Amino acid sequence: MKVLVGCEYSGRVRDAFIALGHDAISCDLLPSDAPGPHHQGDIVEYLERHEDGFFDVIIIHPECTKLCVSGNSTYGLGMPKHQMRIDSAKWTESLWNLCKRKGNGVALENPVGVLARLTSIPKANYVQPYQFGHMEQKKTGLHLHNLSPLRETHNVYEEMMKLPKNVRERLHYLPPSADRWKIRSTTYAGIAAAMAQQWGGQ
Repeated sequence: MKVLVGCEYSGRVRDAFIALGHDAISCDLLPSDAPGPHHQGDIVEYLERHEDGFFDVIIIHPECTKLCVSGNSTYGLGMPKHQMRIDSAKWTESLWNLCKRKGNGVALENPVGVLARLTSIPKANYVQPYQFGHMEQKKTGLHLHNLSPLRETHNVYEEMMKLPKNVRERLHYLPPSADRWKIRSTTYAGIAAAMAQQWGGQ
């Protein structure tokens, strides 16, 4: 299968597909943190280079700061930067529609946010890291086109709940640092593996 992982610098999802024998490449404005097939550049320009239906699966991780509900105090209705949220939603919807043209199956990953309310993008299916073997909580939405919702592979919820809150919500409690945003946005290995295993055969 031909797989594109857009807005990914870590290579984690890309490499999960490659490990199963798929032809996968990542694309991001940043260079890849891991050696492997990677196009450094604009995702829209890269997609437009390919004919419609070229990719079997496209997974995108667009920037979410303006779209997630945690940003309502800054970008919500009546707030000074609300127009930035509207503009971001329109751009993301345009990318979604482009991906649906260029790929047969599409997944758009974002936190709990406003995409389904402000755009034609369908409601998200939500997953948690603890459903895939990680003893952590971080609710993640997957908006899907022609792909099945991810099925949990190894639920460790009961064991995780024995941990202190600041451990099981590690990403929320990360101290300020130059790479905090990169750590928070990297896909969990268990979720990446589930994507490759479950969507790699569709």
